[in-house]
Amino acid sequence: MTDQNTTHFGFETIPEDQKAGKVQGVFSSVASKYDVMNDAMSLGIHRIWKDAMMDWLAPRAGQRLLDVAGGTGDISFRFLNRAGSGHATVCDLTEPMLVAGRKRAEAAQMADSLDWVVGDAMALPFADSTFDVYTISFGIRNVTRPLEALKEAYRVLKPGGRLMVLEFSQIPTPALQWAYDRYSFNLIPLLGQVIANDRDSYQYLVESIRKFPDQNTFLGMLREAGFEQAKYRNLTMGIAALHSGWKI
Repeated sequence: MTDQNTTHFGFETIPEDQKAGKVQGVFSSVASKYDVMNDAMSLGIHRIWKDAMMDWLAPRAGQRLLDVAGGTGDISFRFLNRAGSGHATVCDLTEPMLVAGRKRAEAAQMADSLDWVVGDAMALPFADSTFDVYTISFGIRNVTRPLEALKEAYRVLKPGGRLMVLEFSQIPTPALQWAYDRYSFNLIPLLGQVIANDRDSYQYLVESIRKFPDQNTFLGMLREAGFEQAKYRNLTMGIAALHSGWKI
């Protein structure tokens, strides 16, 4: 097995062609408890991060959003509420997550403004230059080849379109990173066991955060994919980061 055809699944090295299926298994397992677990894991702070994402994104009326790895629609709902009018397409590899999101949309009477599409971030089932905005929130670290996903984002965005990525990142202060690691590795899998009856999936999610590139490395990937005016902002000391880029 060579480096060319292996990737990481948490701290485990696996053949590249197995990763999508394993990720799908994780999110199928946790779909019904996903939103509850987000609150528990982040003490509700993920909501503040997503609001910060919308503040920087500044959605405008009539825009078309593609929310990749959009799961239960959290980002899409926020986007549509901020924009006032528009359309969001939620694309996710895992159908049970989309089913849960569709139910939320119907309950909120937003179903007409949303599409739900099963699809792969590395091979999006959309035409070139289709969307005004592309978002991916806590999803790109689960993609087998993140650079390919960024190139696909560039392809499906219209000229003048905006990419925004919200993802867990690296704390630049070693002592704080150490403390955060103790919390992550000890408490989050335990919460997964108690709330979702699934310790292993949350063990993977913690490990996947540690394997993801740091802020500046990922910024370089945005630029390599073709995005201009690429920047990032740290959230909560760098526990998460927002990356922004434009297709110009």
